[in-house]
Amino acid sequence: MAAFTVALVLIVAAAGLLRWRRPAWYWMTFGVTLASLRVLIRYASVMDACGLTVPPSRWRLALARMTNRPVPESRSPRILRLRPTRTGLVLRLGLRPGQDAFDVAAASDRLRHSFSMYGVTSRELRSGVVEVRMTGYDVLKRVQMPAKVDTRPMRVPVALREDGSVHYRDYRAVPHALTLGATESGKSVYQRNLVAGLAPMDVALVGIDCKQGVELFPLARRFSALADNPDTAAELLDALVSRMEGIYQLIRAEQRITAAVPDAEIAADIWDLPDHLRPVPVVVLVDEVAELALFASKDEEKRRDRIITALVRLAQLGRAAGIYLEICGQRFGSELGKGITMLRAQLTGRTAHRVNDETSANMAFGDISPDAVLAAIQIPAELRGLAIAGDSTGGWHRIRAPHTSLRQAANTCNRHADRTPDLPELAPFRPELTATAATAVPLSKTAPATA
Repeated sequence: MAAFTVALVLIVAAAGLLRWRRPAWYWMTFGVTLASLRVLIRYASVMDACGLTVPPSRWRLALARMTNRPVPESRSPRILRLRPTRTGLVLRLGLRPGQDAFDVAAASDRLRHSFSMYGVTSRELRSGVVEVRMTGYDVLKRVQMPAKVDTRPMRVPVALREDGSVHYRDYRAVPHALTLGATESGKSVYQRNLVAGLAPMDVALVGIDCKQGVELFPLARRFSALADNPDTAAELLDALVSRMEGIYQLIRAEQRITAAVPDAEIAADIWDLPDHLRPVPVVVLVDEVAELALFASKDEEKRRDRIITALVRLAQLGRAAGIYLEICGQRFGSELGKGITMLRAQLTGRTAHRVNDETSANMAFGDISPDAVLAAIQIPAELRGLAIAGDSTGGWHRIRAPHTSLRQAANTCNRHADRTPDLPELAPFRPELTATAATAVPLSKTAPATA
């Protein structure tokens, strides 16, 4: 008996230590079993307390009166499946007649307290079926990406969501995106994860970094073109527009629309072309868009209009040609001049890190979801990398990218440098990699040398 008591004390102490120091390990060893039992035992009473039950139907009441039985109790949603995950539980519920998915979403916070879970989110899978994802601990405090992720062409796992699922940047589904964030908010780390995820893929990377290339030049071996000043950026964007027009001519030549060609084989973008004819897709990363939109003279204003016009054209027409935009900045609004709001309207994906004012959050989510605006301005300063991600559908999530140092991202890009395509249209902007620390050289062949 004494040995059993000692063993029990040691197990409880080990569980408490794991929960304090290694919550992920605690969840996999003890937490998942305890949480599953807690949900199954408390389910009926919790559903009743949260207002997620429906009264018995008329035929059940009539049957009870006819057979002289007690009045049936209210019914809770049916549990279709309870599945444990590495971060929590996934509960699939079948709704009763008269219930709505919004009822479950509105009760998420009450369910979190009742089941003693860290977080609860819900989404409708199909008519009458709702999936409730419950997390057992704060998965965003120490981000650990799963070992296995869903890898597809042009689909990059960049962060972890608060419900424990992986947040993907899918360029086929969301071609263009806007990323906002104040200084030291984690925006650069998010960008590094994006570049590191794209490096092993068959894609051309094009960078515009007007901070003299300090953010993107360490990753230059994986970039097909880089611009480190607005003048070079204007020429680079014009070259991308010319490439886009050439790709459309290729698609037009390969359509050959006749009665004998099936509808599914008529090419409308590069992904409908045969593999041997398909041009390599291009991802354009703009590190600080405000530097492209600001001007102080008439000549700079003409350059600025030229840059914004090219960006708008690429955002409107570039998807079918396989050209995707990733715009980053601290602020992005109408104060940057004409054409900016037109550009923002084309950027479907929105990600906002910590911002310094509500206006900046409205730039990202004001036309999407007021709740996302409120969540963006509540991000604490000490949680770098925490962000709100949404799209034009109105859905949004809290995400956090794993910390990736500049050295780690540079190593990844160097390891996959052989995948860097050589595009003839962008050859003048290929970054020079022969620079030394003691010699100041231009980032690209067309950039003016600095003294």
